[in-house]
Amino acid sequence: MRALFLIPGDAVRQLQTLPAVAATAQQLKFQIQVACPPSVSTIWELVPEVEKVIPFNDADATLADWTNLMGSVRDPDFQACINLAEGRQVDWMLSMSHIPKRLAASGFSATEKINPLDQGWPPQRLAPYVAPIGVQLDAQAFRLVLPKSSLQKAAGALPPGQGPVLLVAPNGGTLDWPQENWAAVTQSIRLKLNDLRVQQPLPPGSPWSQRAAQVASSDVVLASDPTTIELALFCGVPLVALGRLAEDLPARAGVTGLGGATPLDQVSVDNVLGALGLD
Repeated sequence: MRALFLIPGDAVRQLQTLPAVAATAQQLKFQIQVACPPSVSTIWELVPEVEKVIPFNDADATLADWTNLMGSVRDPDFQACINLAEGRQVDWMLSMSHIPKRLAASGFSATEKINPLDQGWPPQRLAPYVAPIGVQLDAQAFRLVLPKSSLQKAAGALPPGQGPVLLVAPNGGTLDWPQENWAAVTQSIRLKLNDLRVQQPLPPGSPWSQRAAQVASSDVVLASDPTTIELALFCGVPLVALGRLAEDLPARAGVTGLGGATPLDQVSVDNVLGALGLD
């Protein structure tokens, strides 16, 4: 049996859906297919239970794209569709499918409409989408299972030394934490931990398993980059997330949000040091 997830949006949106997809596969013993924009389709290599990714971007889909997706959704083995997309074309397509359970927040193709959650950590907000098919979502318990080869490669690429490893991941742009603060906080930490090892995230375009393995190989992550934040949460690594409200993160030890309610330039270096336990 299979379930289809229609997931529009960027890399962050895809990452935030990983726990719901994995829980559906594991609890129902379903095979999973995901339809998502081709630019972010390789993210789903992180979930071994996903048997097929259908490249699809409803914003600029061609007739061939729609035909390909239509052929997929008419597969009689699909038992459920979790639809996070919107639009009449998607609704028409799903309404002509053989999928008995079609779950969505809106749209005439839905066999059951759900009431989305609008508060809390975004991955957990998807619980209402999978509850009607008998899946209990505990996004906080989800952890990435990474290939041994990726973890070995990440360990071999760590900065030399024996000290703790800090992964520093700015988001960049005018609204990010000021560049001089990133440098100052690293310097301040080194004054307290002279054997500190600092690494930067792998460049965009690197395999997602390797990007996740780098995060998993770190002792702590300081990030404003949204994808690095989600990877750190899924790897269980201690995290200080700049630009995130505490209520938009899982409530667990070692996870702190700073600057979610105020501009990041108002977050001081001392604030960050305190969040890291180094004040």
